[in-house]
This record gives sequence, structure tokens and C-alpha cells, in this order.
Amino acid sequence: MAGFDDPGVFYSDPLYSEDGQSEVGANETNTAIQKKFYDFLRTFMDDTNVYCYREALKHHYNLRQYWLEVDLEDLRNFDESLADKLVKLPSLHLALFEDAAKDVADEVTRPRPPGEEEMREIQVMLRSDSNPVQVRQLKSTDMAHLVKVPGIIVSASAVMAKATQLTIQCRSCRVYKSNIPIKPGMEGYMLPRTCTTEQAGRPKCPVDPFFIVPDKCKCVDYQTLKLQESPDAVPNGEMPRHMQLFVDRYLVERVVPGNRITVMGIYSIKKVSQGKAKKGTHEKTSVGIRRPYLRVVGIQVETEGHSRVSVGEALSPEEEEAMQQLARQPDIYNIFSNSIAPSIFGSTDIKRAIACLLFGGSRKRLPDGLTRRGDINLLLLGDPGTAKSQLLKFVEKVAPIGVYTSGKGSSAAGLTASVVRDPATRGYIMEGGAMVLADGGVVCIDEFDKMREDDRVAIHEAMEQQTISIAKAGITTTLNSRCSVLAAANSVFGRWDETKGGENITFMPTILSRFDMIFIVKDHHDVTKDERMAKHVMKVHLNAQQPDDDSEGELPLAIMKKYIAYCKRKCGPRLSEEAASKLKNRYVMMRNSARQHEHESQRKTTIPITVRQLEAIIRISESLAKMSLSPFATEVHVDEALRLFQVSTLEAAMSGSLSGAEGFTPENDQEIVRKIEKQLKNRFPIGSQVSEQRIVQDFVKQKFPEHAVHTVLHIMLRRGELQHRMQRKVLFRIR
Repeated sequence: MAGFDDPGVFYSDPLYSEDGQSEVGANETNTAIQKKFYDFLRTFMDDTNVYCYREALKHHYNLRQYWLEVDLEDLRNFDESLADKLVKLPSLHLALFEDAAKDVADEVTRPRPPGEEEMREIQVMLRSDSNPVQVRQLKSTDMAHLVKVPGIIVSASAVMAKATQLTIQCRSCRVYKSNIPIKPGMEGYMLPRTCTTEQAGRPKCPVDPFFIVPDKCKCVDYQTLKLQESPDAVPNGEMPRHMQLFVDRYLVERVVPGNRITVMGIYSIKKVSQGKAKKGTHEKTSVGIRRPYLRVVGIQVETEGHSRVSVGEALSPEEEEAMQQLARQPDIYNIFSNSIAPSIFGSTDIKRAIACLLFGGSRKRLPDGLTRRGDINLLLLGDPGTAKSQLLKFVEKVAPIGVYTSGKGSSAAGLTASVVRDPATRGYIMEGGAMVLADGGVVCIDEFDKMREDDRVAIHEAMEQQTISIAKAGITTTLNSRCSVLAAANSVFGRWDETKGGENITFMPTILSRFDMIFIVKDHHDVTKDERMAKHVMKVHLNAQQPDDDSEGELPLAIMKKYIAYCKRKCGPRLSEEAASKLKNRYVMMRNSARQHEHESQRKTTIPITVRQLEAIIRISESLAKMSLSPFATEVHVDEALRLFQVSTLEAAMSGSLSGAEGFTPENDQEIVRKIEKQLKNRFPIGSQVSEQRIVQDFVKQKFPEHAVHTVLHIMLRRGELQHRMQRKVLFRIR
């Protein structure tokens, strides 16, 4: 720092810039480039012989939307060297482009109304059809170039103001310095250390005399985003990488966490904020080290609309015709369900239910502003070794947007949303979890029974209302999570125990009623079936290809993915009058007619169906209609939906497996359960502990059924009134 305050000798050479190039020549070059941009905006015509950019400028300016989106391919067709200059030196040429756009807007909007004579600055946004570059492929050679990067937005800051032109004032002599330009992006501005104003008879101004006058500064909105690379672009075993984005003016508030986007931006660098040095170290700040970020000049959101499907590349007319032809096939339902995980033997009804889940029903917005979800939730319960996890993995691959997570490794914040402290601003920002990132797709949750109860409760709202509400650290907001949930769980005892009934599962009725279909997957011992399955598995391992003889009838994975996205985008079926009438009659019969239900199920038990399950049948019917691109769900679709519901949830309920769920407890057991619970609470004071075996033997002596005693203990354990101790042999009463 020696000689830092030495005044020195300062001079300026008006003819030469820092790189030795004549400024006069540079200005002439810049003027010529600006003239080329001006000619492009003014004279370029599209395929329909319309001056597209001139008309767009006029239209936006009259709507007081001072921006213009330009396609780089159009600029390249007009002047290839000009487009190359914009790609290689975007910081300089984008400013010239915006000045040219301002001149064209000035020309096409005359005469302007009184009071609006002054021209506004025009923001030029860019888009391109070139191939994108992944975050991990950006290198130092791309610095200061225009790049196109895809990814998912995981967090977004609040909108803040950034000065474009500063006005500063000296504290001592009160002299103003106006219209000091600030570079765009995250570049700052160093205030002058000394005041150069000299006034006779006044002492010299001290060091650091300037301060900013906020009222006389010109500001624009800006926002910082966090971009995470797409899950399908992350190599195996690698962590997804992140990139900070800087958006300003009309690009702010374009995206929210969970959006899949492709951004055009200038690969820039900023200073690394150094923390306090540790004691005993003498490390100085590394001058040449900078952190990269992307100054965004264009955003393409790939997930739009209320159904939020991944668009990807647009379908060509030939592909669209192929999709229509596929939808016209009479047995598309069977073709599609057989194409789901063909290497897994059997599970026909489960595959059909998964096909319905992938397409989903129709989301409805009611006149009072409420919405009814269209996504279908599915739960697979049962024995290990029944290919539940393999089905989940396949759904993650085939869904346009799919997120796979395991129950034990997932927390409530990881599934929904978390509030974290931003290291740059030290403020709190929100990051979306798995269910927010899968908006418009499917969340596959394996080992659902291994999740902690507190974490499982967190997804209640996301499953029914399809929103996630956050009120933490001063942030109160609601995120969308319009996704289907496909969950797989095992029994408490490992394998399914028929004698234990409802004790096989530990789920609360609140979470069970949110699943549209619940399948009990049991590993039955059947010699014929075992032989066929063993033969199938041998074929899979020996041939390493699709084992079925009719494999040519199955759809490839890429076609399935495109077909799902196409159907979700093009079709939103509703129930027809005849189907609605039939479903209403069937609903009334299932609610009130025990004789009809006994005739169908061959069981002496009354299983009422609730309104939530009625809506589930409607959603399944709509998904079956959507599969064939039908505008209405007919009686045929309703019959198949009722059959699927019968073989899934109703069979599970009738087996006693869902005892305790909403409307799923047999009537004749309820009175016995109440008696046992009342007697148990009278004889078992709070704070005492008794052997579980002794309690069961005592009630069995009083002629109570043993399974009912186990049911009461199970219910009280789930409520938190009892607790297991000493290796689950002793029960302790808490409340």
C-alpha cells in the first residue's frame, strides 16, 4: 500500500482506447453494426411476407410491454457474420441491438400520445434452435460467449432493484456527478476515492467523499435463480451441478421453482466473496479467481399450462399422424398396459392401473375457484420379491416427468419444499423438493412404510389439494405439486400375514383414503404359476431381450413417452351423460344395497364406498378415455374403471387388510372393538405396563375373539396411547 495516497499525474488520451484501437474507428464500426441491426428489425420478413419484428415492436410498445424476442436463426439468415458477432461478443452487440430496437420503435410508434413522447428502453430477448450445452460442459473457452443451457429451476430470489445509471454527490463540496453508467449483470461500481472538483478558497475534499443519491438513480428489476441440470443429464454416481442465473427487466418472475427451462445467456464471471480469514493464516484474496454465472437474455419454459407436460421437441406432422393412428386402434388399452415393464411376469391388473396413472384424469376448476385433481394415486402393498420396485423404476423412465425416491432416505422437506439461507444475500430462499420438481409428472416413493410418520403427514396436502403451503422464516407461499404418487410398501411383518388382517400395515386412514387404488400383492404358492414364472425369468436372462413371443405388439419406450405427453396435452375428457347416470346408480347400489354387494363379492360384509373413492372411479374412467383420445368417458370406460377399483381397493378392504381406513371396518366388528377398548382402558391405568400375551389371554378367556383384541391394541398403538417396550413383549400405556 506504499504510495497509495500519492496524487500522481493523471491524463487522458481521447483518440485511443485501452486496447490501442482508435476510438473514432471503433465508434464507426459500432455505428455500422447498429445500422445492420436496425435494417434487420425494419426489413426482415417471415415466411408469410410480414414484417414480423417491426409489427411485434409496435404491438408490444402500444401495450407498454417494452421488449422484443428475436430468433437467432432469422438473424443468421439475414446476415451470418452479424449473428456470429452477437454469439461471440454478446455484451457489446446486445447493447447495440437494443439501441437499434429503440430507434425502430421510435419510428413505428410515431406520433405518440401527449406525455409519452420520450422513448423507453427496449429489452431484446434471444431464442435459438441450436443444440443446448449441459452445465457440466461449460468451460473457460465459453466465457463471455452466448450459450444455451437446459435445466430445472430449484430456487428463486425475491425481485430486487439494480441501478443502471448512478448519481453521486460529494459530502464536502455538494457537487453532483450524474448518469454514471453501470455494467449489466452482477458487476458492481467502485466509487471514486477522491473528489476532483477545485473551488477557490475551499479546503481540499477528504478521501472517500462520495455517496449515492437514490432518488436520482435509474433502476431496473432483477432476480437471481438457481438452475440445476436435468436428472437425465447427470452421469451415474455424480451429483447434479448448479448454475446461478441473473435475470432482469421483463425476464423476472417468468419462472418458479420446479419449472424445466432452457435459457440463452452470456457466460459471465463475478468476484468471489471471501469470508474472514482464519486466525494465524496470512492468505490474501486470490485476485484472478472468479465465480461463473449466467446473465440470461432469453428463457424458454418447457412446462406450460395447468397439466404441465414435458414438451421437449415439437412433434412433426408424421409423428402426430402416427399418434392419431395409435389412438384409433381398438385395443390400445391392452397394447399399452402390456408394454409396461414387459420383462415382469403377470401383474396384469397392476400394469393396467399404472397405465391409467400415467395418463391421469382431467383437472377441473369449479365456478367457486376450487379445483379437483385429475392425477391418480396408486399404492402397492405386499410381499417382498413381487417386482414392486422394478415397476416403480420403469414408471420413472416412461413418465414424461418422473422422480424416484426411497422412503427411508426422504424427509418432509426433501419431498415438499425447504427454506434455506442464501449464502450470497444471507436472506432466506425457498427450494422445491421432489414433489415440486415432478409437477406434471409422477413421484415414485419406494419403501413407503419405512418413512417416519411426521414425514408422511407432510405429503397429505400435496396428494389431495396438489399444493404445498410454506410458512417459514417470513416466507408464506404456495407451490404447485400437480403430480401422481406411485408408492410401494411392505407388511410390518415382512411377508403378508393373513391371520393378522389390519395389523399388516401401519398407515393412518387419512393417507389410505388419498390413494385411488390400493393393490395387495401376495406371493401365492402355485406350481403351475411358479413354472411359468421360472420359464419367463430364464428367458429374460438367457435371451437378454423382450421374452414374449408377441413382442412386436409392444410399444418402444420412446413412443410411449411421446404418446403420454401427446394425450395429456391434447385431450381432457369428461363423463358422458349415460356413463354418469350408470356410475350414479352403481354408487347408490354400492352404498345402500347390501344384497347387491354380497351378490358381487360373495361375502357377508358391508363395505361402503365414500365420495373420495367415487371421484377416484371418475378419474380412472377419464384416464381410460384419454388413452384413446376420446372426448367423453363412456359406459365401457366406467365398467373397466369399476372393475379395476373392485380388484384393487374393494378386495383389499374385504380381506380386512384395510381395517380402520375410511369406511373400511366391518360393521359387526365395530361393536366388539369398542367393548374391548373400553374394558382395556378401565383395567389398564396410565403409566402402568403389562405383558401383551397376558392381555390377550385374559380377553380370550372372556370369549372375545383374539383377532379383535389384536386389532384394538394395534389401533391404540397407532394413536400413540400405547407403546411397545422390552423387545415388543410389554405394553406401556402413555395416555
